[in-house]
Amino acid sequence: MSVASPQPPPRWRQVRHRVAHSIKLRMVLVFLLLAGAMTFVFISGAQKAFSVGWREAARPLLMDYVDRLAADVAGQGSGLPSTTRAQAIADRLPLVVRISGPKVNWSSHPAQGPSDWLERHEERRQRWDGESWRDSKDWDRILSRSLSDGHRISFDINQEVFERRPRLIGNALTALLVLTLLAWLYVRRQLKPLDAIGEGARRFGRGDFSQPIAQRCSEAQDELGELATTINTMGRDIHQMLEAKRALLLAISHELRSPITRARLHAELLPEEGDAAAQRQALLRDLKEMANLVSDLLESERLSSGHSALQREPISLVGLTGEVLHELQSRHTVAASVIIEASPDLPAIHLDQARLRLLLRNLLDNALRHGAGAAQPPEVALSHSADAVFIDVRDHGPGVPGAQLGQLAQAFYRPDSARTRAAGGVGLGLYLCRLVAQAHGGRMTLENARPGLRVRVELPVSG
Repeated sequence: MSVASPQPPPRWRQVRHRVAHSIKLRMVLVFLLLAGAMTFVFISGAQKAFSVGWREAARPLLMDYVDRLAADVAGQGSGLPSTTRAQAIADRLPLVVRISGPKVNWSSHPAQGPSDWLERHEERRQRWDGESWRDSKDWDRILSRSLSDGHRISFDINQEVFERRPRLIGNALTALLVLTLLAWLYVRRQLKPLDAIGEGARRFGRGDFSQPIAQRCSEAQDELGELATTINTMGRDIHQMLEAKRALLLAISHELRSPITRARLHAELLPEEGDAAAQRQALLRDLKEMANLVSDLLESERLSSGHSALQREPISLVGLTGEVLHELQSRHTVAASVIIEASPDLPAIHLDQARLRLLLRNLLDNALRHGAGAAQPPEVALSHSADAVFIDVRDHGPGVPGAQLGQLAQAFYRPDSARTRAAGGVGLGLYLCRLVAQAHGGRMTLENARPGLRVRVELPVSG
């Protein structure tokens, strides 16, 4: 049965997610909204000022100017209106001059009819908050003059002057887009250090303190430069604290080896029979666990610091896994029922036998402890591909909460349900397994198998 692939979210959801998670886009949008708001306020204020100025000063001046133009066209005496002087005015000014009457009917631009803004003055007037500066009576009185001989001279705007409006609008939009692009590039350049700061913080989170945030970011004389400097300082402090913690653990581990050895020798001298026999066995068992803990600490330091010199030799994974399970039977009786499923053509690979034994012992011990009481024993699967071998160990226990999977392979980390020493150890087992896999050039992944936990170790065939 085929499974339908999940549909991508709608475009508007992608855009909203992009804007919500990008400070650069939000800043550009703020710039655009601010520019639009300023343009609206400016135009509204200019229109208001124009309407007030029109009523107060511009209208009387325009009426006086039209009187002079009409007098120039009408001429002196009782002669007819002069079309020659009217044409000269139309050529000099962006106006259409019309003469209508009993003897002369003439227009400087015959192809142009009355302007729409004059024919629909009432509709336009209502959109200007009831302002009366576009009242038809005013325009008739302003732009038209009646002569004593029955002729009428009217003036209109030459619409040819505004034929370039679409091009001007296109130029304005192009300029707006160019300005927006320049704003985007500027914002992107100013916020570019955020990418380096984020990558540096992620490196610190992974425990890689070898490379601080780029110097060009930390030396910038702004808030981002201060942030980069602060994060670099924090990274150095954390690194120093971790190094101090590691040095303390190593020092304690080295110092404990001698007293643990002496205590073991003294315990060996206790009677093997009688009342002290039980105390002797318990003491030897505790001392062995302490010695193993010290050995694990020292081994983790060698693996994590890059001082692990691998002694590679051909190893049979099936045979080595069987040996480790046999060793664990003294602690976990269910280890005898663990079944190893291996590919029939599984090759022998060159690995460090001591460290691979450590890896298998910790993986199997972890699975046997957390799978205790389950209906099925843990499972071990050994397989391979062209360039790698895979070790899968799964238990059928309660599993681990998903939020804790990423922390299981960290040093000294134990889930809340495994805080006790008997159930959860000290939190070094999976950490050592991860270090062994990385030392061989491989990796380790963990996932919930529902029920239980599955750990996969991938090791390259040629390392």
